[in-house]
Amino acid sequence: MESIPLLRGFSLLLLSLLLLGPRAVQGNAELRALMEVKAALDKEGRILASWTSDGDPCRGDFEGVACNEYGKVANISLQGKGLSGFISPAVAELRCLSGLYLHYNALRGEIPREISNLTELSELYLNNNNLPGRIPVELGKMESLQVLQLCYNQLTGGIPPQLGLLKKLTVLALQCNHLNGAIPATLGDLTQLTRLDLSFNHLFGSIPVKLAQVPQLVVFDVRNNSLSGNVPSDLKRLNGGFQYGNNTELCGVGFTSLKVCSSDDVLNPSKPEPFGQEIPQSANITAHCNGSHCSKSSKSSAVKVVIGIVALAFGGLVISLLAFALYRRRKQKIGSALEVSDSRLSTDQPKDFYRKSASPLISLEYSNGWDSLVDGRGGVGLSQEVSQSFRFNLEEVECATQYFSDVNLLGKSNFAASFKGLLRDGTVVAVKSINKTSCKTEEADFLKGLKILTLLRHENLVGLRGFCCSRGRGECFLVYDFVTNGSLSQYLDMKDNVNGRVLDWPTRVSIVKGIAKGIEYLHSNRSNKPALVHQNISAEKVLIDHNFAPRLSGSGLHKLLADDVVFSTLKASAAMGYLAPEYTTVGRFTEKSDVYAFGVLVFQILTGKSNVSHLRLNSEYAKLENLIDENLDGNYSKPEASKLAGIALVCTSETPSQRPTMEAVLQQLSVGY
Repeated sequence: MESIPLLRGFSLLLLSLLLLGPRAVQGNAELRALMEVKAALDKEGRILASWTSDGDPCRGDFEGVACNEYGKVANISLQGKGLSGFISPAVAELRCLSGLYLHYNALRGEIPREISNLTELSELYLNNNNLPGRIPVELGKMESLQVLQLCYNQLTGGIPPQLGLLKKLTVLALQCNHLNGAIPATLGDLTQLTRLDLSFNHLFGSIPVKLAQVPQLVVFDVRNNSLSGNVPSDLKRLNGGFQYGNNTELCGVGFTSLKVCSSDDVLNPSKPEPFGQEIPQSANITAHCNGSHCSKSSKSSAVKVVIGIVALAFGGLVISLLAFALYRRRKQKIGSALEVSDSRLSTDQPKDFYRKSASPLISLEYSNGWDSLVDGRGGVGLSQEVSQSFRFNLEEVECATQYFSDVNLLGKSNFAASFKGLLRDGTVVAVKSINKTSCKTEEADFLKGLKILTLLRHENLVGLRGFCCSRGRGECFLVYDFVTNGSLSQYLDMKDNVNGRVLDWPTRVSIVKGIAKGIEYLHSNRSNKPALVHQNISAEKVLIDHNFAPRLSGSGLHKLLADDVVFSTLKASAAMGYLAPEYTTVGRFTEKSDVYAFGVLVFQILTGKSNVSHLRLNSEYAKLENLIDENLDGNYSKPEASKLAGIALVCTSETPSQRPTMEAVLQQLSVGY
């Protein structure tokens, strides 16, 4: 009888070993590695508080961690978290890691050499941090690497020729560092490379001919270096994809802005082409996670011995427990692999992996780069409606805005929020986020409105760079050019604003003309676009660029928004006096409604005041000198001022038919004074 409790205890031991044993050995090793990684990345433990020693990384307990179907850590997504530590060498213990995303943080410390032991890693994103030191030459051993993003750091030294061993590499981004030396010719061995960005460094020497012949290369950026010599003619095929500005010693035929090479440039370049260096053979290191090694959990010899002994005594029990363990493991299998099918060139697409929880990068819209709002059952696909060149993927938008950080918030309304952003190429943009509930309910109407926005191109309109619509987030993001000097409203009511800039008279006249040109362009049906009424012109919507030229924002936006949202935006316009009086009776906008709002803007620019309603109600307004902004101290042209005041008055006529067209306004503005 005493043997029965012992037998039960032994059975429980066996059950624990079978269910937890193999995974526990692997899980504990990975858990220890993750805790070391946490300690290095987040010393205070405030950001990665969910990473605890008693948690399970594969059960969704660890923020930003995802496992594959075999219960091994396959993905770490911690971009934009505000981490300020360093990368621990312990990350190398996560041997089945396929994606490591630590970009847009404030990490310091050199890139650990041990990271090269991650032979299954296909995507390494360390960009936009403060990483110093050299690029480890050991990275050349990472044979699975497809994307290597190290840009926007403090890296020094040369580009390791060993990177030419990364035969699967498609994207190499090293821009905006302090790299020097020559461009290794071994990069020409990267036959799968599509994007290579070496811009804004201190590289010298010539461009290797072999690199120019890489068959898949689409983008090659070497701007702002000290390169010299003849540019290989093969780079002509890239057209705008080859960028080479601010390398004064480069020469070549058929490249805009490049001088023609002299005989000295060709035969005796001051800095010769960097020929490939002899790359030492690395010692053979057994990969712990290649091939079948990542599909089966290894068992320790101790576990094998225990299981073997117990199995001899309890054969039947072993078989039943094995069956149960297999069932449990299958229940824990996490999803199915995502398929990447994006045809757009993107440097920010995570590789296939298994997923369970909604990590920022573990989403179909990241992999595909475009989350269509149509499911193919009777809708109009964006691929049919809008040019591919306008599409951004969700990660590009999130990274640009540092995950919509409040630090980058430009403003909010009742239907949208705008954020300042930085694209990978260094371009500053403004990202407008619109909730899907504020958009037109009919998808076809929304897509038509989106197409109209992509057709608008004028120097006095804020340019739309692209868009991204995410069903998962329930938002549409419009990516615009960033306009540096704020809105026109910031230059009104300056009497009590001692720190503000007072616009001089020539600038005011130029702004009036620019606004008129922008509105006239909208009203016309030229340039393969339909005639368009803005509907919401105001001083807030007139942005001032770095040359103090006006750029009208919000053009065509009403074509995307639901009717009730459009109506709600009118309240502010009516309160500020921009709403034409006839709207209250006819309930619709016309071109003459825009003309009315333009007249209000002209009065505001003349007076320097936001409230000008009294001027339009009294045609016998006071003397001209009492109308013009006193902050000008009399420095203005009276003939010009008189003409602009007359135009403003007729544009704000109570009767729409008495208002001129914007084409007529432009003609009046172009006539000499």
